[in-house]
Amino acid sequence: MQSGVIISNTRLQGDYFKVTFYTPEICATAQPGQFVHVKIANMEEHILRRPFSICNVSGSGELEVVYKVVGAGTEVLSKLPEGTLCDLLGPLGKPFQAPAADEVPVLLGGGYGAAAMFMLTEKSAQPGVVLLGARSKNDLLLIDDYKQSGFEVRLATNDGSSGIKGLITELLPPLFADYAGKKLHFYACGPMPMLLALCRILPEKGYPEAEVSLDHLMCCGVGACFACVVKIKADNPDGFRYARTCSEGPVFAAKDVYLGE
Repeated sequence: MQSGVIISNTRLQGDYFKVTFYTPEICATAQPGQFVHVKIANMEEHILRRPFSICNVSGSGELEVVYKVVGAGTEVLSKLPEGTLCDLLGPLGKPFQAPAADEVPVLLGGGYGAAAMFMLTEKSAQPGVVLLGARSKNDLLLIDDYKQSGFEVRLATNDGSSGIKGLITELLPPLFADYAGKKLHFYACGPMPMLLALCRILPEKGYPEAEVSLDHLMCCGVGACFACVVKIKADNPDGFRYARTCSEGPVFAAKDVYLGE
């Protein structure tokens, strides 16, 4: 367990916030796709920690988390001032693999899933493409940050308020055409229906090693309680086994995710 002192906690837009902790020990080993398990200060009556994907880290010990206010825990977190001390566990979980030097990274972020992959922009030998999808433009995050990193940004919204009108998967056909002949490495994080669709589409298109982050509700964060399991393909009569997203994931190969009923 490490401590994390809040050095900033600001609203990005709407119900979305970014909190920055000073925690050099965690920053020293954090990798893209990993998470921290946070015991939010001033919530002594709630014993469970909250998992948050690591958005980015700095060499000076600053760890950034992007979150949305969706319940009591994140509501309290959004009001914590600078200087507040929180207990952190991390970095936890299996990370994304950094793209090879000859691979173009393609990141697919649904809603605030965009934050879970941002560290990949610093681990990539060459700039890539990020596809961002959301219900509306108010739910699209980190557009300018991705652009400043050198990544091309393509957008889709359900209501057509930004980018194309439709699902993020509808951005794939033109991407395949524009990058024909290139070696692509796909990464994704977002709502489960989006991820399951990608786990079907990408292997069929010849990208079996595409990686997806199966964010899930977690209790312990270290693989002890089996509360965060997902179905992964297995050679048994059922065709699947249960994998703990906190310790065996949250990152899995798309081809390994069980898509049956």
